[in-house]
Amino acid sequence: MEKKVVVIHTSFVSVDDLKRLFEEFVPEAAARHIVDDSLLPEVLLNGGLTKSVIRRFCAYALEAEAMGADIIFNQCSSVGEAVDVARRIIGVPILKVDEPMAEEAVRIGGQISVVATVASTLGPSIRLIERTAEKAGKNVEIKPCLVKGAFDILYYQGDKETHNRMVLDMIRSEAPECDAIVLAQGSMICLLPQIADIQTPVLTSPKSGVRRVKEALESIGKKG
Repeated sequence: MEKKVVVIHTSFVSVDDLKRLFEEFVPEAAARHIVDDSLLPEVLLNGGLTKSVIRRFCAYALEAEAMGADIIFNQCSSVGEAVDVARRIIGVPILKVDEPMAEEAVRIGGQISVVATVASTLGPSIRLIERTAEKAGKNVEIKPCLVKGAFDILYYQGDKETHNRMVLDMIRSEAPECDAIVLAQGSMICLLPQIADIQTPVLTSPKSGVRRVKEALESIGKKG
């Protein structure tokens, strides 16, 4: 029987990119998508998760389980900590897009610079790396790198070029000072071709997250 993955999104922007990644890396599974583009604005407005956001995320996870999902995949780092709540009430594995990226960052170790354009993503990403390091018994130094103003320029002015330049400037300024750079927002994967010359590892979440889904499905298949 064909396996099913249900992806929970906080933006329509990510849907096409993840469809392509699932077609590339997990073609044997049916990927279905739930999108609520009200979640992220609420998180941004309140500077973090609200009870309403957590409640709605858990409701979507329950619906995904009812849809017959073998795996539920959370696309958005800003609501990643809602996954920790949903995992208590869902019988289906729920994966976070950025968990494999955090594990890789901890494996590299040393000083890790976490780059984001919104604080609502920066905080959860740093806490995820901290928890991952604690589980691995490793000490890492994490530096938050908030690209101030970049999100507003992109979101309200639609100026993608300036936004990307600001983020790239931050990446290039951090590269000589750290052992790894974590791009906290999955959408930043589009910047990788422009920083191919940087020697410091620059980590993004979408590909490694989807690969983790493939591994999880294969594990389920073996148990079945």
